Amino acid sequence: MKKKLNVAVFNTQPPHLYFGGVERRIVETAKKLLNKVDTRVYSGTKAGFRKISLANGTIFIPCFSTDILFPLDNWFFNKTISRMSDAFKADVYEAHTVSGYGFLKATRKRSATKPFIQTIHGVLADEYIQSSKSIFSTPRTKLSHFFMRYLSKIEKESAKDATLIVTVSKYSSKKIVQLYNVDETKIRIVPNGVDLQNFKPVEGCEKVKHKIEANNKQCVLFVGRLVPRKGLHFLIEAAKHVVKERKETKFVVVGDGPLKKHLISYSKKQGVSDNFVFLGEVHEVLLPRIYNCADVFALPSIQEGQGIALLEAQATAKPVVAFNVSGINEIVLDKETGLLVKPDSYELANSILDLLSNRSLREKMGRCGRKFVSENFTWDICAQRMLQVYCEASQYARST
Repeated sequence: MKKKLNVAVFNTQPPHLYFGGVERRIVETAKKLLNKVDTRVYSGTKAGFRKISLANGTIFIPCFSTDILFPLDNWFFNKTISRMSDAFKADVYEAHTVSGYGFLKATRKRSATKPFIQTIHGVLADEYIQSSKSIFSTPRTKLSHFFMRYLSKIEKESAKDATLIVTVSKYSSKKIVQLYNVDETKIRIVPNGVDLQNFKPVEGCEKVKHKIEANNKQCVLFVGRLVPRKGLHFLIEAAKHVVKERKETKFVVVGDGPLKKHLISYSKKQGVSDNFVFLGEVHEVLLPRIYNCADVFALPSIQEGQGIALLEAQATAKPVVAFNVSGINEIVLDKETGLLVKPDSYELANSILDLLSNRSLREKMGRCGRKFVSENFTWDICAQRMLQVYCEASQYARST
């Protein structure tokens, strides 16, 4: 029997207790590769994570951080794994975003040739550039921009020192080369996936629709962090145009973040607060049902490495409207699975109205979206490609 590959994964947030795109990728990849890879995930002591845990065949190991918000938790976590670097035994090491720079620095100082994969989801330097253009400027967002700039420098250093770099789109690969001055030959593109059994079209969501205050109303859904780059202010401005023609339209916002209070205030300023429902974070079990309540999914991001919510919406057979920027046009087929427009509130509003007024078009795009995602963006596909990268990194280490 062929020996399993041992992979150590570093991520500040414990993936089995958080439900972000990064965490989902770690959990799903490990689960899909269970027969070929022994994965151990090393995470910070957040959300009460204090003891070694086993979930879906994967071992999760706590490494001291802090439960304080990012990036302080990340800093403490990297200090811990730097001190413990000799204790980690694996064939391949993988870190997501900037969760493993402490380990990488410690090993490189000793001139160790441990195979290290840096997985970059959205290029932090690019995110910093785009977020700096936001119309919202608060003490919290200014602090966020400061840390993002600082962390982008760390991400650049880690990318240069890594054995291989994995990223989620051609767009992100291009930005890594451009902003981090990295040799493109060591970049591997492995897009995220979506759970097709969980995110699928279903009937009978009346109770959920009542809960989100969208009974007998058309629903436009947004799912994402309430941060500058997600561009939610564009959707609020677009709503002002939409409700002039379809006044009962409900805009449902799923997600939390530092801009929540400002966005609620902005919806009042635009005179559309009665048309908006801010749900905050919702449990992963409820999320697919909320997608099924939507008539249109809108994501007005000005920067996305990929955009996992767009995959979830299309898997649920919902037509999407998004800006034609960054990596979005790699996962949305314009005029086939959704509508891509330039970053403009009026253009966004017109596209939403086009879909709300044409049920047959919505259904056609929904079917195409489900098919497109099923053929190209599943966790099985993601896991098999990651296995190839793990094997490549492992072979690289043996040859050096």
